[in-house]
Amino acid sequence: MSTPAPDSAPAASDSSPSKLKQAITGPLLYLFILGDVLGAGIYALMGTLSAEVGGALWAPLLLALLLALLTAGSYAELVTKYPKAGGAAIFAERAFRQPVISFLVGFSMLAAGVTSAAGLSLAFAGDYLGTFVDLPAVPTAIAFLALVACLNARGISESLKGNVIMTVIEVSGLVVVIAVVAMMLGGGGGDVGRIGEFPVDANPAIATLGAAIIAYYSFVGFETSANIAEEVRDPSRVYPRALFASLITAGVVYVLVGLASSIALPASELSDSTGPLLAVVSASGAGIPEWVFSLIALVAVANGALLTMIMASRVTFGMAEQGLLPRALGAVLPRRKTPWAAILVTTAVAMGLTLIGDIGTLAETVVLLLLFVFISTNVAVLVLRRDRVEHEHFRVWTAVPVLGVASCVLLLTQQSGQVWLFGGILLAAGAVLFIVARLRSKAPAAR
Repeated sequence: MSTPAPDSAPAASDSSPSKLKQAITGPLLYLFILGDVLGAGIYALMGTLSAEVGGALWAPLLLALLLALLTAGSYAELVTKYPKAGGAAIFAERAFRQPVISFLVGFSMLAAGVTSAAGLSLAFAGDYLGTFVDLPAVPTAIAFLALVACLNARGISESLKGNVIMTVIEVSGLVVVIAVVAMMLGGGGGDVGRIGEFPVDANPAIATLGAAIIAYYSFVGFETSANIAEEVRDPSRVYPRALFASLITAGVVYVLVGLASSIALPASELSDSTGPLLAVVSASGAGIPEWVFSLIALVAVANGALLTMIMASRVTFGMAEQGLLPRALGAVLPRRKTPWAAILVTTAVAMGLTLIGDIGTLAETVVLLLLFVFISTNVAVLVLRRDRVEHEHFRVWTAVPVLGVASCVLLLTQQSGQVWLFGGILLAAGAVLFIVARLRSKAPAAR
């Protein structure tokens, strides 16, 4: 897909020492990305997909993986070329030299991050936690976000060590699903023929493309890793390996879980279930207690919230360092070397969103915003080819970002008018914030 290559005509690059601690090794980065991609969504994903594609759950999952790998190639080049916190917003600033574009890209990521964290906190405080204890949802969600913020502020190393444990639990739960269905199949149960069955009135190609949007959202967690590049040891060597290995691992697991789900249950039962993987395990006759999967789901949700808030705080920190947000948000703890001001602000916003309670439409709009972010990043790769840096970095084939843009445009065509309207309102709000920030920055200079 791509090849590593040095730039031959060096120019100014990011050679200044980082204020953040370089504590992320290759294995930690691999598990970070894998844990973010294999998030809470997979535990409810199969029911939603089965309503679109019947038993052919593997088809949209495989298509989404291929589309995600295109944009991942662009991230691999830009992250290794400019290993600084801030991710897509920093790439846009370098490529387009238009602060408003950089701001809106970063704002889109912030909107996606804090909204996802708010939704995950509400999910954590809902039915999954209700299996063990009955607590009010919103106060519990706020308390949960406060705990996530404390772990985030304590240090990136501590956060990622916690992620290692939670990722292992997440993956173990999915492996259990695959294993029990394999035993079910070996014992003569299940129906392999269902894996190729689409709904009777559905066009297979159109149904797969429509379902790929849902599946694509389950892969986009890899973007989070671009925002911690400044804390990775030897990113030029480590980042591409960890990125592609984690995405392929997640893709294989997703496809196997999709196949297992179709074999164990017909599409009608999967689509009607709010806990499809629990239904699959129950149908296998393995005798695993229900509370076990509730606990695994809680761990998956908690891990997703932690990794999302790490991303949101690093985006805020990177934008503050670039002057796109107030400089005060670039403050870090002296000993911990973590961006405490950015963590505090992003956590407060996420807590505020939990008060809304119903953020379904906003969550769908996040997909739209992320696709614009990915388009920006794919175009930035091509624009920045003329910018040389002094160190070796990953270089993707030119056709890959071109296909990445095309894939994002294709997925944008599948969004509803309501989502487009709501996304436009959010971007307009971001533009207003940018104008206010610019006017405030110019006022002291004029005086």
